[in-house]
Amino acid sequence: MSALEIWGGVECSIVRIGDGTRNQLAETGHLDRPTDLDLIAGLGLRTIRYPVLWEMVETAPGRRDWSWPDSRLTRLRELGIDPIAGLLHHGSGPAWADWLHPDFPDLFADYAALVARRYPWIELFTPINEPFTTARISGMYAQWQPHGSDEPTCLRLTVRQCLAITRAMAAIRRVTPAARLVQTEDFGRVFATPLLSAQADYENERRWLATDLLCGRVTPGHLFWDRLLGAGVDEAALTELAHASCAPDMIGIDYYLTSDRFLDEAAELYPGEQVGGNGRERYVDIAAARSAVPLGNFGLYWRLQEVWHRYGLPIAVTELHNGSTRDEQLRWLAEGWRAAQAARAAGVDVRAVAAWSLFGAVDSNSMLVRQDGYYEPGAFDTRFPAPRKTVVADAIRSLSTGVPFDHPVLDRPGWWGADHPDPAHARPLLLSGFGHLASTLEECCSRRRLRVVAAESNADAQFLLNKHRAWALITINPSQPGQRSPWLHLTSQFASGGRLSMQAPASFDWHNITNAFLDLLVDGRQGSVRLTQADHANQYEMVDLVGDEHFEMRAAG
Repeated sequence: MSALEIWGGVECSIVRIGDGTRNQLAETGHLDRPTDLDLIAGLGLRTIRYPVLWEMVETAPGRRDWSWPDSRLTRLRELGIDPIAGLLHHGSGPAWADWLHPDFPDLFADYAALVARRYPWIELFTPINEPFTTARISGMYAQWQPHGSDEPTCLRLTVRQCLAITRAMAAIRRVTPAARLVQTEDFGRVFATPLLSAQADYENERRWLATDLLCGRVTPGHLFWDRLLGAGVDEAALTELAHASCAPDMIGIDYYLTSDRFLDEAAELYPGEQVGGNGRERYVDIAAARSAVPLGNFGLYWRLQEVWHRYGLPIAVTELHNGSTRDEQLRWLAEGWRAAQAARAAGVDVRAVAAWSLFGAVDSNSMLVRQDGYYEPGAFDTRFPAPRKTVVADAIRSLSTGVPFDHPVLDRPGWWGADHPDPAHARPLLLSGFGHLASTLEECCSRRRLRVVAAESNADAQFLLNKHRAWALITINPSQPGQRSPWLHLTSQFASGGRLSMQAPASFDWHNITNAFLDLLVDGRQGSVRLTQADHANQYEMVDLVGDEHFEMRAAG
């Protein structure tokens, strides 16, 4: 078996919500930054998921503008990067195409054929991203067009997308016989209390529906055959899918902290969570990672095992991203990489892990429904005048060259996992200073599982760093006795050399200040910054001081 590969991908969802449209390529800025591709190449990536989206090319029937994909795909080819072409990403097609209309699959196949003829060198395709997940959000949860709120609509959308994928791949292969289908889906497992175990069992079977349809497995006797017919699905469509058997050449697992779910009827334990139900029981549906109930087979390793044992097809982890603090983002990527390696060691044919949202995402925490401008960085933070790499980029670059990546924050797992039995083994941060700000920083470090050790006073900084095996020394400059300064000052000296300093208004929430500082510290950022805004959930803005020049940096986490 060849070595596990690291891939990448840019968040590219285009979804219609009510009368509006959200375009992640535009909102993250990637749409207008062709130099992003050179940054991707600098990570050492040789395969990336990349959009050739129908909505962007054919805005009216027969009126097509190929200029954007032409320039981007040409540059990728020059850089030696193989794209996995995505034609719809959580989208429902151009506004003029009704994806519940019977002609939708043929219209989509026509577009796929045009893509294949225009770019005959592309061999990897994801015609439609996460068809069942998209059907749930659009057909059952009413968040995206067509804003359905029942299971029959969800099932009809699932079948319609699978027909579109099957016909699209047939059209592509008439042009490029060697074309391969990389079919992505979120296969998160549902856990539940004993009262809700039947509901969990049902949802755990339903999550396979789109892939079963593509593999030609949905025939009379399949668990969902009668349910699909009862939802208004034409039997001819199911027969076509069963005979076409457009099985993926590779199954892509998109995995997030919110993928695995937990159902609990004790809604009072989860204040603020939306209460739903199935017509019989009322319950909350929360991320399993936030459940207090021990879960035996929670995590990516087990999802890889499940997919392998059900289908026996090659697998890639096609989206791995965590919108959180920088240390938790790095831990999520490292944990996913280890899970893929462990699954391979157990006999699962895992080919690659894709770091998703290389240039971040906007409002993913609300499925794009709210327009809060909530930005989650990825390998790069795009709120600077030019994208700047984060520690995630350093990890990707290391993995792409086959060199194990190390960082002190990896000495302890993320909050979703059991902590190390001896947290004191972790390489610490040293803290010099006292007062409320120092206490706040210690509290934030504790929540982020960053070990902190008080530094002895009047000792040489480098001596202390070496003595404690610390990776940085943080110094808090308190106000003079009897004075109340309008500014707070935090500085850090890295064990590897270099310094970071931050100035922040004392009127800001001190937890927000220290969390912003810690993000930069984990990145290994050097230089001086002035915080100009600091909100909860690591949403902040700052001025980056470079010599005598000031660049406003709009940053969030």
